[in-house]
Amino acid sequence: MCGITGAIWTDPAKAIDDATLKRMVGVLRHRGPDEAGTHCVPLSPRPGYSLNPGVVLGHRRLSIIDLVGGQQPLSNEDGSVWIVFNGEIYNFLDLRRRLEGAGHKFRTRSDTETIVHLYEDEGPDCLRHLNGMFALAIWDRSRQQVMIARDRLGKKPVVYRNEPGRFMFASELKSLLEVPGISRRLDPQAVDLYLTYQYVPHPQTILEGFSKLPPGHYAVWRNDQLTVKSYWQPDFNLEQHRSPEEDREELRALLTSSVEMRLQSEVPLGAFLSGGIDSTVIVGLMQRLSNQTVKTFSIGFPIAEYDETSYARLVSERFGTAHEEFQVEPDALEILPKLVWHYDEPFADSSAIPTWYVSQMTRRHVTVALTGDGGDELFAGYPRYKAIALARWFDRLPRPARVALAGRFWQRLPASPRQKSYRRRLKRFTESLALPHWARYLGWIAIFNEARRAELYSDDFVAQMPNEDPLRFLLNAAAQCRQRDPVTATSLVDLVTYLPCDLMTKVDIASMAHGLECRQPMLDYRVVELAARMPLSRKLRRGKGKRVLLEAFEDLIPREIVHRPKMGFGVPLDHWFRGPLSSFAREVFSDSRTRQRGLFDPAAVDRLVEEHIAGRFDHAYRLWALLFLELWQREWLDG
Repeated sequence: MCGITGAIWTDPAKAIDDATLKRMVGVLRHRGPDEAGTHCVPLSPRPGYSLNPGVVLGHRRLSIIDLVGGQQPLSNEDGSVWIVFNGEIYNFLDLRRRLEGAGHKFRTRSDTETIVHLYEDEGPDCLRHLNGMFALAIWDRSRQQVMIARDRLGKKPVVYRNEPGRFMFASELKSLLEVPGISRRLDPQAVDLYLTYQYVPHPQTILEGFSKLPPGHYAVWRNDQLTVKSYWQPDFNLEQHRSPEEDREELRALLTSSVEMRLQSEVPLGAFLSGGIDSTVIVGLMQRLSNQTVKTFSIGFPIAEYDETSYARLVSERFGTAHEEFQVEPDALEILPKLVWHYDEPFADSSAIPTWYVSQMTRRHVTVALTGDGGDELFAGYPRYKAIALARWFDRLPRPARVALAGRFWQRLPASPRQKSYRRRLKRFTESLALPHWARYLGWIAIFNEARRAELYSDDFVAQMPNEDPLRFLLNAAAQCRQRDPVTATSLVDLVTYLPCDLMTKVDIASMAHGLECRQPMLDYRVVELAARMPLSRKLRRGKGKRVLLEAFEDLIPREIVHRPKMGFGVPLDHWFRGPLSSFAREVFSDSRTRQRGLFDPAAVDRLVEEHIAGRFDHAYRLWALLFLELWQREWLDG
């Protein structure tokens, strides 16, 4: 893995000088601790035009393939096409053989050079041939343009800023903030989205004027104009009906191929092992495909409901892996400043904490780790999908009956202060039943639902926000799968929203903070497209998800893993805000800096704190989101 950054400009006043470029590259050192490189093209006269644009490309390298010869930025034979690249292309050897047959000459053994020559032949259409994870930027001298691109599922990030006379891009926002005089203005709508989803959805960022390139898209800047286009959009309305055996066989073949491709490495390689179904399948395939003992890694916590090490140990013993188990006691006060700096934006998914620790400890032993990410979205593994299936029966009633029944049932349910208690989940399920499907779903997954945000926001802050409903993000994604059943449609929406914006961001930042490359075999686009075509009956039956995965790999999954309860990869936030974080949170929320920002009603914030500490209600996730937001502003806005 690596870090990329750069800019192209036509306004001489917006030129990126050597000192600025050095800072832009240097702040990404954690993503690529092995090497740094730059390429610079100054503004110059152009016949018939005012000036040729100035261009800078910067790169930090984590060496995985072609350790000696893969330095970047890298060019084609005549220097007319230059690239900076973050990621891995797993089918690059097949592509290279084809390109060599067409007459291209290679100077390195790296996957990066394959992209350069493929771009020479096909331009942006080259992206359709790449199987991998990537964010890249290409300077095309002959066309006087820069292209940036991101992989299909958003495993690798790229942010950009487009302004008159200059276009800039980077792997992380902090690189662009190294440019002198750059604006750092908080986007009120992004704050609203963040407190809804626990992340800022693409294409927005937390700062006005900066954007995220969506997954499966590329952007071309030419003559001071930016064009953003999609290059991958499978038909999510297509449902393929064939025998269960055919689906199982193809899934087994494709996922085996995906794992095999991701074993390519010239540095030590291993896998995260939680002892869940997804990581068990990946590790089982790795061990069968490898002629060496696979190295596996898991972390445990002192609180039993958050500890999965016994299951990971069982799987390790089943496959005979070289297993490393780390017991940690997370220190929230110690890790919070690190998360705030590395994540660049407010990011309230607390599972970033265990992901941080397992990445940190795994990197002491290997440089590459395979993960089981994606299985829940592809094969209906989340418990909320069962709730959606149940709600389908309720939806058959006329709306007045739904409203009346939901109201009566919800009002009679006793409240529970525990976030994950059955009573709390049931109450949350019933209170939204009268709503349309997507509004109901947002009500289930939101950190702060609409009513709670209305209570939280100050009048001045509400006046700053545009009239844009956060639900629009889900509805835009849902437009791609209108003909599918509600459970399948929701899992596909999660695939293009929650997975790239939350899960992939979490893993990329936490792993790259420690110079660790994570690879996700289940998110090979071939596996994704197959899973998307499958009917719901292949995935969810009799209240149990991942049916086709369990059946396709029944020889790899121990019975104890099949029947174990599903556990989230989390930390005991509820305990922390009644213990080690309680006084710190009170201090931060009552501080004059916090209150003078004018975002929130101080009484509403105080009420959340007091209700949580008194045990009347579990607001841990809300308090974490607010605390992260305030600490982020102190780090990145207060100077």
